[in-house]
Amino acid sequence: MRKILFPIIALFLPVAEATAQVVAPPTVSGNLVQMLLGLVGILALLVGSLWLLKKLTLQRGPAAGLMRIVATTPVGGRERVVIVEVGSTWLVLGVAPGRVSALAEIPRQALPPAAPGPTSTAMPAWLEQLMRKPRS
Repeated sequence: MRKILFPIIALFLPVAEATAQVVAPPTVSGNLVQMLLGLVGILALLVGSLWLLKKLTLQRGPAAGLMRIVATTPVGGRERVVIVEVGSTWLVLGVAPGRVSALAEIPRQALPPAAPGPTSTAMPAWLEQLMRKPRS
């Protein structure tokens, strides 16, 4: 049996020695560069696919400005009343989870100027005072 296996092994031995000499040991800097290039590639794919998705889902033509939300007001935990402008008509809709109900249909009106209120972007006074307080 040895007489048969020895010549076969002897044929593949020079090939194994040659490949062992060609393969270089991995380096830390090479692995780091490879990892960073892979990360940059994946991030570029992510940004590109998000940009493409945004471009494909945009409405174009006359339908782009057909509807817009004029106002919305919460009336419960998950319920709200929404005014949607469709052409020259406003639809008052009641929106709840899994359900949209038409409440009224009114002609388009001029919007009153926005008054600062609880939905204003101004910082609450107590938070402003807390931030000015010196820390000890």
